[in-house]
Amino acid sequence: MSRQPGSLTKQAIAQALRALPSVDALCSALVEHLVARGDPLPSHAQQSHAARIMLQIARMAILAEQPVDSSLEALVSKVSGYLKGPMQPFPRPIINATGVIINTNLGRAPLSDAARAAIAAVASGYSALEYDLELGERGSRLTSVRALLRDVVGAEDALVVNNNAAAMLVTLSGLANGRDVIISRGELVEIGGGFRIPDVLRQSGARLVEVGTTNRTRVADFAAAITSETALLLSVHPSNYRILGFTASPTLAELAHLAHQRQILLIHDLGSGALLRTERWGLLHEPMPQDSVAAGADLVCFSGDKLLGGPQAGIIAGKSALIAQLKSHPLMRALRIDKLTLAALHATLQAYRIGTAEREIPVWRMIAAPPEAMKDRAEQWVNSLRQAGIVAEAREGLSTIGGGSMPGETLPTWHCAVTPNPSNLSTDNTTGDAASALSARLRGGEPPVVARVLRNQVLLDPRTVLPDQDTILLQAVRDAFAS
Repeated sequence: MSRQPGSLTKQAIAQALRALPSVDALCSALVEHLVARGDPLPSHAQQSHAARIMLQIARMAILAEQPVDSSLEALVSKVSGYLKGPMQPFPRPIINATGVIINTNLGRAPLSDAARAAIAAVASGYSALEYDLELGERGSRLTSVRALLRDVVGAEDALVVNNNAAAMLVTLSGLANGRDVIISRGELVEIGGGFRIPDVLRQSGARLVEVGTTNRTRVADFAAAITSETALLLSVHPSNYRILGFTASPTLAELAHLAHQRQILLIHDLGSGALLRTERWGLLHEPMPQDSVAAGADLVCFSGDKLLGGPQAGIIAGKSALIAQLKSHPLMRALRIDKLTLAALHATLQAYRIGTAEREIPVWRMIAAPPEAMKDRAEQWVNSLRQAGIVAEAREGLSTIGGGSMPGETLPTWHCAVTPNPSNLSTDNTTGDAASALSARLRGGEPPVVARVLRNQVLLDPRTVLPDQDTILLQAVRDAFAS
């Protein structure tokens, strides 16, 4: 009911307050509303909390004789809106229809079923995180995952910290503080967010020595720069860019030979962490940690949430004496991973050890998916949307690896290309671009859908949409047109 200020008597105010539904009645109506829309149901505690807040706001408005619609339908709408705002989980789960497999802004690698189950099992109670069950005394949280990394990477030992930048920081701090680190000018990379290798080097206390040029560096350049103050040679894999044309760079094996001849170390910052050979799917070769160890690198550092397909982590693998030295470094306490990350990483590495990574880890499943399978899904989406009167077509396109991995490499795919109706959609976008307006509505839906816009169409790429999300995605598109 809508009221004007000063228009209610005390009796009318009391009657309006009595007309407000109870918390239970409001929650029951809310559940019916959400079920009818096919929306996910919040927990009972969340429903009750939101209902109490909206009822309190309504009471305050009535007592202040302010205009308020306190009908059950209006309150249900307000509670539903509140649950989609402050009560939403964060980060919000979304559907990635962009075709970018490792999408940094969208959380990078989705976890496998085994990794998610491992997190749930550890999170629901206590765990033997740093407790040796056999000995009945304190143990190390990394014992099991280090054994897995030794098996998978072929290294003598390994450590894990919270991301690859941390892996580089603790490695350089522990092995090169106050001494020189030699690196090619062509490998002074900047990663996402403006973080640069030279900055990490300076923070570690090491001194940066640049050799060669942007496009051409030789082993002789490294050799000429080595002095008694040199701690190590650093090779950085350019995982987020590629230099083509008149180029030259030494192989890792050549650098390892030089380093060991001069009795210094070779560290390889690999970044992407591919543990499977990418050539199998028509992609260029992506260097693997196994390759780095075999080539003679003393330590190799790489990420857990890129091509490895696990949680965010920084992995250091290599010589056991160096790992032991880093293990006792004070930074290890500050950079260590928590129990949930550890559980997910352990489950992810298990898939590599038993040879099921291609089937179980979503990143590799997406990479391995053939174009024919993408075409079948795209055509199914098109047929479903056409039945709702939406203009859509299946079109050939390209997916990308993304996430600072394999720059320029693409995979053939098929898109479900949706053409919006400008008369319905252009008015809610300042540019008058109907496709951008539709994309914005998809991002504002529940769940949000992030897609690509190309010319006057919204492109939905099946490669990055998880198989169990198809029905939800199509409903989100229909809702975007109906809203």
